[in-house]
Formats: sequence, C-alpha cells, structure tokens
Amino acid sequence: MPLSKAEWLSLEKKADELRRLTLDTTFWAGSGHIGGGLSVLDILTVLYHKYMNIKVDQPKWEDRDRLILSKGHAGVAYAPLLCDLGFNDKEQLKTFNLTNSKMGIHLDSNKVVGVDASTGSLGHGLSIAVGTALAARVLKKDYKTFCILGDGECDEGANWEAAMTAAHFKVTNLISFVDRNKCMIDGRTEDIMNLEPFCDKWASFGFIVKEIDGNNIKEICEAVDFAYENKTDKPVMIVANTKKGCGIEFIEDDYRWHYGAFDEEKYEKAKVELDKTYKKRVERAEKEGA
Repeated sequence: MPLSKAEWLSLEKKADELRRLTLDTTFWAGSGHIGGGLSVLDILTVLYHKYMNIKVDQPKWEDRDRLILSKGHAGVAYAPLLCDLGFNDKEQLKTFNLTNSKMGIHLDSNKVVGVDASTGSLGHGLSIAVGTALAARVLKKDYKTFCILGDGECDEGANWEAAMTAAHFKVTNLISFVDRNKCMIDGRTEDIMNLEPFCDKWASFGFIVKEIDGNNIKEICEAVDFAYENKTDKPVMIVANTKKGCGIEFIEDDYRWHYGAFDEEKYEKAKVELDKTYKKRVERAEKEGA
C-alpha cells in the first residue's frame, strides 16, 4: 500500500497528537515509561492507522488483526492510542497508574478494551504472538499478528525459543518488530548485554530481516509493505532503529528516561520540543512525499 504525501502528512499529524497525549498521560500519572513509549509510538501509529484490520465497535471481532506489545511498559503510549481510537474513554488517561484505575502501568487485557494480551513480564510477547498466528492457521483465518519487542528484552532466552518456533513452523502471518532504541532501564543495551550483530542473529534463527529507521513513517510503511509481500516460508523481523524519548530532545537517547517524571517546567519545555519535532517532520514529508 504505497504511501501518498497526503497520507504521510495525516500519519505525522496523528503521531504528533499521540506524542502529546503520551506526554500528558505521563504528567497526569506523575511518572511513566515515556522513553520507550515515545520510541515505539510511530510504529504503533502506522499499524493502527494504516494497516491493522480492526473494528472499534467490535473489539473481540474474531477476524481482527492482533497486536502483541511485548514491551508492555510502553503502555503509557499504547493507552493513549487505544483511547484516541475510541476503544476506551480518554478520561481514563487522567488516572493512568493511579490507585483503582483500569489503566495500569502495564495494560491488562481484561480491563483495557483493545488490548490483545497482558504483557510487561518481558520476554514472553513473541511466544504469545507465535501462538496467536498459529491459531489463525488452525482456524483457517487470514488475520495478521503483529508483535513489538523491546531490544532490552531480547536478553531473555524465551524470545529465541519463540524465534526458532516461528521459523520451524513457517509462521509467515506473523510480522514482528524490535524497537531498537539501544537503551534499557539501567544503561545502554550494548553495555549491559551486547546484542550485536543483532540483525544477523535474527537471520540465523530463520527470519527475513529488514532494518529501518523506526521513527520514519515512510520507512515503517515500506517495511510493512515488504512483509505483506513476503512470498517465502520465512517470517519477517523488522529491526527498527529508534530514539528513546523520540520527539523531546532533552530526553532523547538517554537511558535515564526509561522511566521518568515531569514537573511543570519540564512539561512545558517538552511541549515546545514537540512543536519543533512536528515542524521538522512535516517539512520532511512535504519534501520527500509523492
């Protein structure tokens, strides 16, 4: 599905709105995993607003596409997206991660409408996604399963067991991403546990690997199109190089913002940074869009 300039600009507008709503949610909550939320938000925006076959009025529709957000701590960005779509009331975001709220810091699929799996115990999302994709085959359904991993959680061995399973059973109705922001809770990923050569690892486990700029709307769309057009018996892994805290310059690429809080001053400064980011992105889309 080629990306027109008008569609690119529309996706940039939506991603900007969701970045602001993610910032607001973090501010209302008093804190949150905003770094990894912002790094993955462009991918979430593209999937839900261009590709995924869903029905907001039928959240349990059997033929819907599924999304397994393995890096469940990015719920501070996922919750705003699901509320903005209309699955949940936006007012719930004002109680995100507060006592008795349905919107916990890791979204519970039994409480938050539109969430296909409760995640946050890292390393398990890809296994769930492989099972969901295999279920479609057994049920003779043509829905897609999308899975988004964090790069830090790729230290977990369960991911690689799931990768072997996906390749062995030729689970090509699964399209996976790694949010490769190169930061985790206590440092740079390569300092904590070296992942490189990362793309080669996925290829050696039987995946077709496509490496992209995961904060570039156009490249994300091209990667998903590539996965849709895959005619081989290998699943596709999209390694999306992103920036932690993407869009707010003073927190970008800083592992210390894996989890953080904004006082009034930082909150207002962040909004100014988002203005600058959106302006630059619109300029790029206007220049490069067809």
